Amino acid sequence: MHHMTLAEIARGLADKKFSSEELTKALLARIAQLDPQLNSFISLTEELALGQAKAADARRANGESGALLGAPIAHKDLFCTQGIRTSCGSRMLDNFKAPYDATVVAKLAAAGTVTLGKTNMDEFAMGSANESSYYGAVKNPWNLEHVPGGSSGGSAAAVAARLLPAATATDTGGSIRQPAAFTNLTGLKPTYGRVSRWGMIAYASSLDQGGPLARTAEDCAILLQGMAGFDPNDSTSIDEPVPDYSASLNGSLQGLRIGVPKEYFSAGLDPRIAELVHNSVKELEKLGAVIKQISLPNMQHAIPAYYVIAPAEASSNLSRFDGVRFGYRCENPQNLVDLYKRSRGEGFGAEVQRRIMVGAYALSAGYYDAYYLKAQKIRRLVKNDFMAAFNEVDIILGPTTPNPAWKLGAKNSDPVAEYLEDVYTITANLAGLPGLSMPAGFVDGLPVGVQLLAPYFQEGRLLNVAHQYQLNTDWHTRTPTGF
Repeated sequence: MHHMTLAEIARGLADKKFSSEELTKALLARIAQLDPQLNSFISLTEELALGQAKAADARRANGESGALLGAPIAHKDLFCTQGIRTSCGSRMLDNFKAPYDATVVAKLAAAGTVTLGKTNMDEFAMGSANESSYYGAVKNPWNLEHVPGGSSGGSAAAVAARLLPAATATDTGGSIRQPAAFTNLTGLKPTYGRVSRWGMIAYASSLDQGGPLARTAEDCAILLQGMAGFDPNDSTSIDEPVPDYSASLNGSLQGLRIGVPKEYFSAGLDPRIAELVHNSVKELEKLGAVIKQISLPNMQHAIPAYYVIAPAEASSNLSRFDGVRFGYRCENPQNLVDLYKRSRGEGFGAEVQRRIMVGAYALSAGYYDAYYLKAQKIRRLVKNDFMAAFNEVDIILGPTTPNPAWKLGAKNSDPVAEYLEDVYTITANLAGLPGLSMPAGFVDGLPVGVQLLAPYFQEGRLLNVAHQYQLNTDWHTRTPTGF
């Protein structure tokens, strides 16, 4: 049963080939057996899962139906879950049990999903490798010596290893799409505001967006359907109707205009990945797409702009974790200043401390105009580039990452080298656009992804293109050895 996709599970439950309770027990046993190799979960919620599975079976017995009714998933451990530890991968929140459910968690629970647990992640979603977690690094199931990508590496590793069919994730600068590329999954970052951020512990509020990680575009459509929608609790949520994402999967690609930016094929891109991207372009051409070279001239400025804006917002968002109200508190503080200093110094890891300091510096008196304001101006130029490009094309295609997954620890001594791995993904966050990564081949036995970007609220178009591509290729069906 563990090889079934979400869509196959929905059909199996509808046809009464198995129950949600049977499926849940099988997957919980598989997690117990295999996850010690991966470290993809922080918390397992067996009791909750079995209760939800029984309730889903009862709902089906009473005549209810739905693609997510009885489907097992997991949540990235920054979505608040009532009464269950929500750690953000940090010592700071190791003892925090949220008093409420995040909107995403509540919506999916109402749809009948079964929560198997909370997945490991880079601390406060800060990282591209899932090595900064307080609970230890996550391993890539395709090669246990390599990273799975971050910050949603726990969700990605668990789905790739067939521990469960799909999981929630978040993307601040590529943290859904990059792990999807590194683990042979399909990952979708929706338009900013499409999925509620209420109850999703913030890293950088103007960039964070929740989305699905699954094996296929069809499964991402099913999970996004349950996640998306307006939320009055979130002031950045957009009151825009949610289309039927599954209904648009089978549209023809005839005449679809796909833009390939020349800036994507610079010296920093592994030539083997470039070849796989070109192969994907040819495949889409066979399906009727029209390819056009375009330019995104301000892409070169995106990384420095992002790594000013994101840390600046992080320094503000993380100021609430002070050892006073909730979370980690140091032992025997001498006074209030000592309480603040030691609680934050002991509760936050090195990467989080680094980004807080960078952000505080960028926002400090005398430096705001020089750094933060200029970064916001670059952000507008990046958005303008995309708006101009989408006047000419319907979709933008390119590599998701410049390199395949690197070895664990290989970039620990050089944070900037790790930051540069986000070069193709962060522009979508700066502009608020939807982006999707889909499997496109392998380099040295490690998966490679191709990224698709679309205009605002065109997630359906991204899913349509990815689904048609997956009907004509088999990269997404490959399974890591041993799993």
